[in-house]
Amino acid sequence: MTSTQRPSPAKTRIASRIVATALVTGLAGLAGLTGLAGQSVAAPTASAASPTPATASAKESPRTALRKDVDAITRTGSVGVIAQSSGPRGHYSAAAGVADTTTRERARVGDRFRIGSATKTFVSTVMLQLVGEGRVSLDDTVDHWLPGVVSGNGNDGRHITVRQLLQHTSGLYDYTADFPEMTTANGFQADRYTTWTPEQLVAIATRHKPNFAPGTNWAYANTNYVLAGLIIEKATGHSWQQEVTRRIIHPLGLRNTLAPTTQSRIPGPHLRGYSNFYGTGETMDVTDLNPSAAGAAGAMVSTTGDLSRFYSALLGGRLLRPAQLSEMKTTVRAEGLDAVWPGARYGLGLQEVPLSCGGSYYTHGGDIPGFSTRSGASADGRRVVVVATTGDTAPDQSTEKAKNALVDRALCASGGK
Repeated sequence: MTSTQRPSPAKTRIASRIVATALVTGLAGLAGLTGLAGQSVAAPTASAASPTPATASAKESPRTALRKDVDAITRTGSVGVIAQSSGPRGHYSAAAGVADTTTRERARVGDRFRIGSATKTFVSTVMLQLVGEGRVSLDDTVDHWLPGVVSGNGNDGRHITVRQLLQHTSGLYDYTADFPEMTTANGFQADRYTTWTPEQLVAIATRHKPNFAPGTNWAYANTNYVLAGLIIEKATGHSWQQEVTRRIIHPLGLRNTLAPTTQSRIPGPHLRGYSNFYGTGETMDVTDLNPSAAGAAGAMVSTTGDLSRFYSALLGGRLLRPAQLSEMKTTVRAEGLDAVWPGARYGLGLQEVPLSCGGSYYTHGGDIPGFSTRSGASADGRRVVVVATTGDTAPDQSTEKAKNALVDRALCASGGK
């Protein structure tokens, strides 16, 4: 499917749901992937996930508009919703729904939640810090750091670079496409407390042939970031969790952000997650999960406030040197994300998405069973909005549309890019 072809409504619903899951489960087979050379950012096309134009809330106060958008997400079936919008004009937050369906305790703005693949931006930031320090090169091969780890069935770490891992242009198979724990109710129940090593996860991927030759296409694959985590460990002598904590969490004072290893429970006040795994079982509480199943691709826990501070610091130039921040923001077309973010592009652990009011914003979506995170930040980091939801995305994609509309309206109302 090319960017000029309009998918049928049924295909759009299926693709949107797959892409949302792919942010942590990385399901393979997304249609319409294209080459990388010289493609410009496309304007958003008509889609179930396209945001409503920001002018609809032009006369409302930012606080009122945020509250209405949070309520709109709740009406699509989300169990709990929390959001925060920050910028030069102030900081606004809103919450709706419940944090726990058993106790009926209401969702609170400060609640923690699993951020899924938003973890990737933290991991990429650490890697780019190492690049800035001259300890790693984006042109280093995987085999240079991890000899023989990526091999067999046409996979060859000698021809895959660090840049291609961070950019999802390696061609590697996504291990979660062959990983029932993340995609079926029975699989989740069987392995939710299992500890997985990164090497085991990579081995699942290399049982399969690569999707394409390195650097010739784009396809989201969590395997890339599992390998990035291993390279960080090899280069520093510390786990990616330790480096994220030392380099980002502590310096920024992100007191509610965690990079767990095998701790299955979320400590402190938090949202509980719920899922029926695409109808493969009854809706269940999926909050407790050994995060090693996601690893450097999606294991972290945070809050809307901490994520807002992180994106502001990152895009404001406080975490990376100018050269490395420029590398992170240099994007390629990512048609595989169009079902959720029309016109999306992907950099090094950072997505670029068009705004309805012109320009674009930076983000990284995150989905892990029971939890979904969406965000948006201006290029200078002065305006940031983060929204987290629990429960499954509505089959008609109204949840995705409502989340995207919240991000788009909040950024456009505060000046867009």
